Amino acid sequence: MTAPGAGEVVVVGSVNVDQVVRVARLPAPGETLLATGMTLLPGGKGANQAVAAARLGAATTLVGAVGDDSSAAAALPLLRAAGVDVTTVEVVPGPTGLAIVTVDDAGENSIVVVPGANTAVDADAVSRHAGVVAGAAVVVLQGEIPAAGVAAAARAATGRVLLNLAPVIPLDPSVVRLADPLVVNEHEAGLLLEQLAPGSGTPSDDAALVAALRAQGIASVALTRGAAGAICSDADGTHTVPAPTVRAVDTSGAGDAFVGALAARLAVGASLLEAVQLAVRVGAHAVQGHGTQPSYPTLDDALPEVAR
Repeated sequence: MTAPGAGEVVVVGSVNVDQVVRVARLPAPGETLLATGMTLLPGGKGANQAVAAARLGAATTLVGAVGDDSSAAAALPLLRAAGVDVTTVEVVPGPTGLAIVTVDDAGENSIVVVPGANTAVDADAVSRHAGVVAGAAVVVLQGEIPAAGVAAAARAATGRVLLNLAPVIPLDPSVVRLADPLVVNEHEAGLLLEQLAPGSGTPSDDAALVAALRAQGIASVALTRGAAGAICSDADGTHTVPAPTVRAVDTSGAGDAFVGALAARLAVGASLLEAVQLAVRVGAHAVQGHGTQPSYPTLDDALPEVAR
């Protein structure tokens, strides 16, 4: 791999501590299982995406918030180690965000997020850092901060807006249409389409789902499909991008690895297709390691290849 070069990425998003519980299988509703282990790791979609972009050579800044509790110290070390500028991560009264992550032996996961300090990343917080947001080549946003913060950052951006609507939160359609690209998985795409076009129905075919989102006035879309890779679509066309075949041990944060890699490449002028081709390989690398941020590759790591 070679460094993608200069092009600043600003992530406006969440910072969490992940409580990762390992189990043989995910519990059924009402069932109690014994865990095989538990670890605390830094996480949060915003922080994860910032680490992923920075490890691939992008100059990266994170706008976010942590609490004034002891967990804040555990949330930031890997951001700093990756070279992410965290001077715009504010400390606010209350607890740092927490994600309770359950991972089974097949690498599948379920996640519950307690937002904590992330609720402070609102329009006022974004306005305090509007100059940083406006100066970015790519502004990355997700659904783990208030909708008002997402909208303010999208409107303050002068570069590309990468909107990873995960989880899907209610947003004004005009904000969603600022996305270039919109990044969602199949489930999120269906929920968003229902927001934008109530009662229109959700296509069962992934390519048709992407086309339906584009028809709502979204300039470009990247639909992530797990082990199947991704579909991307913009003015240059629609492309199916396969992912490398790997053995997954933990899928937590793989989507964030994808988003961070995508942002890093778009920030230096790569096409959407080129950026997605790298991003699926980065995501495949991530699922081979435990946790989120610790599993993300650097420029020194060899990425898995797509079979020819």
